Amino acid sequence: MKKMFKLCVYLVLFSFCIICSASAKAPVEGKWKTIDDETNEPKSIVEIFEKDGKFYGKVVKLFRKPGEDPHPTCSKCPDDDPRKDQPTLGMEVIKGLEPDGDTYSGGTILDPKKGKIYACKIWVEEDKLKVRGSILFFYRTQTWHRME
Repeated sequence: MKKMFKLCVYLVLFSFCIICSASAKAPVEGKWKTIDDETNEPKSIVEIFEKDGKFYGKVVKLFRKPGEDPHPTCSKCPDDDPRKDQPTLGMEVIKGLEPDGDTYSGGTILDPKKGKIYACKIWVEEDKLKVRGSILFFYRTQTWHRME
């Protein structure tokens, strides 16, 4: 009888763990402080979210230096991109990433300052987000910091 009770307890705990892990947020979801890999300075806060099974990132805050345009737009975006000349704040800069094991890839990332669109891959490493933009064999990786 005691063994049967223990078995039931283990089954309930196991089921609870399965349910919790299935409903848990993806580790990339949330707000991340972007860090410029060239200057090592914070640039923005991007919120990553899931929509229809894919992941997107939207700029929710900008860190601007004195003298910089407080309301920048994507003036260098391609003419056929709907983000052309739109405000950077509120802009979706990451589009269409799909889970692939421990990484998310298959989508794009936009650098609104340069107007360039790159293939994108992201993953969490030591509670930091690694964000890689690439064209062919050339890539750059930034480290973003989770916001509470």
